[in-house]
Amino acid sequence: MTTLDLHALALALLRPYRPGARLASGARWLSLSTESGLRLRFEVDGGVVDVELSPLAPGARYAARSAQVAFAYRTEGGRRAIDGARGRRLCAELATIVEANEAVVLELRSETRRTPRIREVGSGKLLETDPTGAYVTLSPYVGCLIGCRFCYAQSPLAASRRWTGLPDVPWGSYVDVRVDAPEVLAHELDARSPRTIKFCPIVSDPYHAIEARYELTGRCLDVIAERPGWRVLISTRSALVLRDLPRFARLDVQVGVSLPTADDAARRHFEPRAASVSERVEVLRTLRGAGIRTFAIVQPMLPGPLDALAELLNAYADSVTLDVLRGMEGAAEDFADRRYAHAASPAWQRARLDGLRRRLRVPLWDGELPPW
Repeated sequence: MTTLDLHALALALLRPYRPGARLASGARWLSLSTESGLRLRFEVDGGVVDVELSPLAPGARYAARSAQVAFAYRTEGGRRAIDGARGRRLCAELATIVEANEAVVLELRSETRRTPRIREVGSGKLLETDPTGAYVTLSPYVGCLIGCRFCYAQSPLAASRRWTGLPDVPWGSYVDVRVDAPEVLAHELDARSPRTIKFCPIVSDPYHAIEARYELTGRCLDVIAERPGWRVLISTRSALVLRDLPRFARLDVQVGVSLPTADDAARRHFEPRAASVSERVEVLRTLRGAGIRTFAIVQPMLPGPLDALAELLNAYADSVTLDVLRGMEGAAEDFADRRYAHAASPAWQRARLDGLRRRLRVPLWDGELPPW
């Protein structure tokens, strides 16, 4: 069984530096995340800069490079303004450090044997701590069979696969199943003080089709329920989430759905493997009827009747968060369709968001966590 350990790889590439240390330039290494690719966070001149490391590939865009690794500073799809010169300097400094280590640490190669698309792997380190310390993330699966082509997880996860020599395959066609996740989670929770746990942020959906077979999300919820004080946040595009209503009753939990449109034709076009609009509304309705707090995520903005979407959100969500399209990823063909091409425009995305906000009567929230 394969064990994924990008955390150890990052420490080896950056040695002798470790999180908490200052680089020669004075930049302080704050944290290391492997939740979606290999990402480092630094404090630089009083600000925060995130840098993503990926194996160098033809056509890759980067701010700096070593012989085998590309370095890019992250703006979160335009959410965070970063001084470009500062980001490039930091990337160049990191490239110099990595270049001194990579010849010994890295043996990057493509997998030549046939590799299964569904792989059972070991978890390694399971919980990832948000840099603010407000929550931790938990992903029993890496990769998502729902496979929405605008999903911004696909690029960093493609880089993660290249780190381990796995072949490039289409987003939505592979999953790494962390089969020991419930056991690893129990040990990690016992070593931490309670806070909020976010299930599968970015890298997967906690209730995509493979969950029906492995039930890792459900078994992890059982582990959490045995340890009081933890809060749980779950977001999904799948109706399978209703299977776990009895589990939610034992938890301090909020459960939400992605609901970017009220038009099921648009949903089928952009999210063909996800639950229908009516199924997602039924999820919210059933959860609220069972006394579970609900939320909805509207991102990206997709075409459809705006008043109808606002009506659904006002009726069934306890809170809502809104955001625009943050990069096309693999969805260029989806947005090229003449019925939907206008929706790719940043101006249309922003106008749509503003129009929806004016129609909503439920609490709105920004950031990573809804009001509790």
